[in-house]
Amino acid sequence: MRDVRPPSGTQWTLSAHDQELVVVESGGGIRSYRAGGRDVLFGYDQDAKCDAGRGQHLIPWPNRIRDGVYTFADKKQQLPLTEPARNNASHGLTRWANWHLVEQSGDRLVVGYQLLPQPGWDGILDLTITYELTGEGLVVTPAATNAGSAAVPFGYGAHPYLTAGEESVDELRLALPAATVLEVDDRLIPTDTAPVPSEFDFRSPRPIGATQFDHAFTDLTSDGEADGARWTITVAAGGRVSSLWADAAAYPYAQVFTGDSLPGGRSRRTGVAVEPMTCPANAFATGAALVLEPGATWSASWGVTSDDAAGE
Repeated sequence: MRDVRPPSGTQWTLSAHDQELVVVESGGGIRSYRAGGRDVLFGYDQDAKCDAGRGQHLIPWPNRIRDGVYTFADKKQQLPLTEPARNNASHGLTRWANWHLVEQSGDRLVVGYQLLPQPGWDGILDLTITYELTGEGLVVTPAATNAGSAAVPFGYGAHPYLTAGEESVDELRLALPAATVLEVDDRLIPTDTAPVPSEFDFRSPRPIGATQFDHAFTDLTSDGEADGARWTITVAAGGRVSSLWADAAAYPYAQVFTGDSLPGGRSRRTGVAVEPMTCPANAFATGAALVLEPGATWSASWGVTSDDAAGE
């Protein structure tokens, strides 16, 4: 009898501190994360392919590049159009690649991948994602080293979906400490920034209800002082709170998505995507991306926590 592999490839499991994390070969992403026996991230089943970007890492750019076109070091590049309906290059080059295990211990897991030159991309990046289960929750630390001989543009984003056990995101109370929203065109490419309008102002937590999010936010209020400051976005329902935090200096943008454009069924408006990003959409074209010089390394953490909600 032959073995049948899961669609997401090899599964690596960490169990510690009453938490369980499953990381997969496909994209090196998160298939599931549970704490206290309950889902904190809305993932996907072992016998399913990842849908809607759930748990994926977006490297070397998050979100979209208009027409897949950008110029770097005086060279015009054309990326494959992986979002053909909007004629965009979407979510980087590594989320469907086969990552490998670098190391694993009881509460720590590291996966790696080397991104090599290909159409629209001339760089060489040595990539790792480090996952740690701590007493406070899950800590995720991506790292990218420019292993080539020339500078490259670089951006990172992650695509987890927070859940508090809801049937629909309508039930969730959202806390989103953002003062500015990015305005976009019909291809979801930023055109301007604006103060957050009342419809999307969740600086004081309130129910999502019928609100439809597919927006990037910036000017995120951090939780602490300059050293180690992080912003936190939270969803809550039925006495449960799930939160995503990120290093505020490294991740000045966060995309929030309630799944309204997804097909019907399990995925649509179930779980809220909270996506820490180092840069906005179209950053390769506008010059808003980071630049990694040869030998340089970028790394910054984000994480997920789960608690009981006082007063819910």
